Amino acid sequence: MGDETKKERPRASRRDFLKNSAAAVVGGAVASRLGYVPAVHAAGSDMIKIGLIGCGQRGTGAAEDALSSSRGVKLVAMGDAFKDHLDTSLDVLLKSKVADRVDVPADRRFVGFGAFEKVLASDVNYVILATPPGFRAWHLKAAVAAGKNIFAEKPVAVDGSGIRMVLEVCKEAKEKGLAIGVGTQRRHQTGYLETLKRIHDGGIGDIVTVRVYWNQGPIWVHPKEEAWSDMEWQMRNWYYFTWLCGDHIVEQHVHNLDVANWALGAHPARAVGMGGRQVRTDPVYGNIYDHFAIDYEYESGCRMMSMCRQIPGCENSVSEALHGTKGFCQANKYTITGEKSWHFEAKDSLPYVQEHTDLIASIRSGKPYNELQTVAESTLTAIMGRMAAYTGQAVTWDQALNTEEILMPSKLEWGPLAVAPVAMPGKTKLV
Repeated sequence: MGDETKKERPRASRRDFLKNSAAAVVGGAVASRLGYVPAVHAAGSDMIKIGLIGCGQRGTGAAEDALSSSRGVKLVAMGDAFKDHLDTSLDVLLKSKVADRVDVPADRRFVGFGAFEKVLASDVNYVILATPPGFRAWHLKAAVAAGKNIFAEKPVAVDGSGIRMVLEVCKEAKEKGLAIGVGTQRRHQTGYLETLKRIHDGGIGDIVTVRVYWNQGPIWVHPKEEAWSDMEWQMRNWYYFTWLCGDHIVEQHVHNLDVANWALGAHPARAVGMGGRQVRTDPVYGNIYDHFAIDYEYESGCRMMSMCRQIPGCENSVSEALHGTKGFCQANKYTITGEKSWHFEAKDSLPYVQEHTDLIASIRSGKPYNELQTVAESTLTAIMGRMAAYTGQAVTWDQALNTEEILMPSKLEWGPLAVAPVAMPGKTKLV
């Protein structure tokens, strides 16, 4: 399941995005299995001092999970673009079961676009990156430059230019001996681990087709308030803007796509598909789609049918099905049928906590692991599908990786910000 299972990847052309984009200035499985270089420890101590960057619901949950995961762990710094987010997060944590592990005085609470820099400059050795995904690549780069161990939420970028940055950051982190875990929690969930182990041991033979779904109902939305600038409205509704979330195929469906790549030990070579805004047509829903259907093709000849949807009143499914030459696996149900029928019966782990337990253990053992490349590939798989649906064109892996598209606005500041047009297949161009 580590990087050693992957084939040689196509290399992207090198570009210095820190020079070319003003946004760069302000924008922001266990060690024995993966076997990476020695870790950077806290000076003279095994105390894990956490800095939380991004204090929304997921960031708050990730902080609580990390504080619950291991002994000798404290939350000591927090940063968010919005003060009310930070205040609410801190209040929740101080009322939680891990309140005694929270020590964030006023001088270690940072607000604004530059909050991430101040958290990184504080005395932390483990940062949680949980801002909207559009900032992830920039924040990963800054955190590695600052020498921090990292837990980053998925996805790790929203466009190919961000993925190229992340792949460079991945190399730098390995050279520095830094640990990086990413929030694809299924890779730390006992049932999935046992199921995928059997798949890799030939439990269903060669995989020939895959079906992955994340079909669900609608999610939250915050109508614009009079006092909000365009930038504030978009950031408070980050899920509905492609530059911030990558669209729901990237932000959410990446989990199922990651399971497929994990099972196959590869990424797709080509994608063609469709999508659109069938129900969420009001401008309050920004510029993302509400459904996608993508046909992916791997170099082995395996085909994957991918669907994701956020529409009320429809049949829902969050699942991964693998069809092989010797059997069938419903991965999300931990079940194999065929020549080697099997079902997982043991107690499952708590994956959102376990991913922090594993990461912290790897740091303390001196064998930090780095999940960044595998999740970068799964993220690019989702981006490739979005590009195919947005344009109506077949998109190759090389095209997705080497695209000139940069979704991040040229300036990050409170004030006017036009909403990019909704993509129209047949009219929107590949760049």
